[in-house]
Amino acid sequence: MWEFVRWLHLLAMAYFVGGQIMLAAVVVPVLRGGDREPVRAAARRFGWGSLIALVVLVATGSAMAGHFHDWGRTELSVKLGLVVGVILLIAAHSRRPTWHALEGLVFLLSLAIVYLGVSLAH
Repeated sequence: MWEFVRWLHLLAMAYFVGGQIMLAAVVVPVLRGGDREPVRAAARRFGWGSLIALVVLVATGSAMAGHFHDWGRTELSVKLGLVVGVILLIAAHSRRPTWHALEGLVFLLSLAIVYLGVSLAH
């Protein structure tokens, strides 16, 4: 069962981080300079999927942290702090979509979270 929980966690992480890479590396550059509505529509659709991915990440991550007795590990504390930071940045970006630096910060913090997740995976 725990392999399945880990698989769900990794799938949600891949969607969240992979979607950011796809938007930043492909969608935005291809549609830049033209009609902004397709970019906004893609970002909105990804946003809803990201929300679902975050719920899955929290549920599966909490379950694994309890099962593997990781709640006291420094890596997990830092990772959770970064997760809170990402959530706050996403909320700020939804209110100020023209502040593109927020997108970069979300992406960098997401990569740091992935690094710490790999460190926690034993």
